[in-house]
Amino acid sequence: MSATRYAYLGPEGTFTEVALRTLPEAATRELVPMVSVPAALDAVRSGAAAAALVPIENSVEGGITATLDELTTGEPLMIYREVLLSITFALLVRPGTKLSDIKSVTAHPAAQPQVRNWMAAHLPDAVWESAASNADGARLVQEGRYDAAFAGEFAAATYGLEPLVTEIHDAVNAQTRFVLVGRPARPAAPTGADKTSVVIWLGEDHPGALLELLQEFAVRGVNLMLIQSRPTGAGIGNYCFAVDAEGHIADRRVGEALMGLKRICPKVRFLGSYPRAGVALQDVRPLRAGTSDAEFTEASDWLTRNLDGRG
Repeated sequence: MSATRYAYLGPEGTFTEVALRTLPEAATRELVPMVSVPAALDAVRSGAAAAALVPIENSVEGGITATLDELTTGEPLMIYREVLLSITFALLVRPGTKLSDIKSVTAHPAAQPQVRNWMAAHLPDAVWESAASNADGARLVQEGRYDAAFAGEFAAATYGLEPLVTEIHDAVNAQTRFVLVGRPARPAAPTGADKTSVVIWLGEDHPGALLELLQEFAVRGVNLMLIQSRPTGAGIGNYCFAVDAEGHIADRRVGEALMGLKRICPKVRFLGSYPRAGVALQDVRPLRAGTSDAEFTEASDWLTRNLDGRG
């Protein structure tokens, strides 16, 4: 395995590259652009890279399905940390291009919901075509395949383009969440401001089946931050659920919730426990009464005493 290589969704000039470079260790790693999310994660699986940074969620469109599906299937991988990046787009064009010249635009599919209203107002007749990434869209404009690309303004110099319009975003304060993914190993120690990600498969479909899964978290005071259904590929109506929960697998409330799910679900895939990006310890909400590790231990000790006849 190449311990000094980190893969990312490329080519050069993507938001993913910018997010990766915010990690301190990126300065001492060889950063390798890949053509797609599956390619970046396969580099980790094969040992060609020690880790990969890929987008997993944005605040406008929700989950990035390519990443969720790759983490759900195939050889298991694990999330070690997350990065939040504020997103705003520029309209990149070849030098001399005017707004009235633009008949075709391109970008990553996740960009479209974030610029749809702007495009309707300023480029109502332009044809949209999806690209593998926003930077790849810029490369295609450089090659003359399209007239313009929505990408980060920072990508303009890399591809010899000009930012015709900047600060494009339909939603103010839009963010994308990226995750650093590696081979499975022992999770880092809890920080007190953590997140745990899992994928859960439903068993026999029946009324209340999803509620039963959610109750495993609820009765232990575990707050859910994300739940998203994804088809399993086994036929219409067969779904699994990607879940992000507050807390760490080493926390008693989270660990016992996962054990409860393992008992009632045909399959549970642990994707990692890792620090929450942008959340300081003092900002973490207090635990509900009865859900701290100390209270779980006290209850366990009480049960042991009664089993031993010590009351």
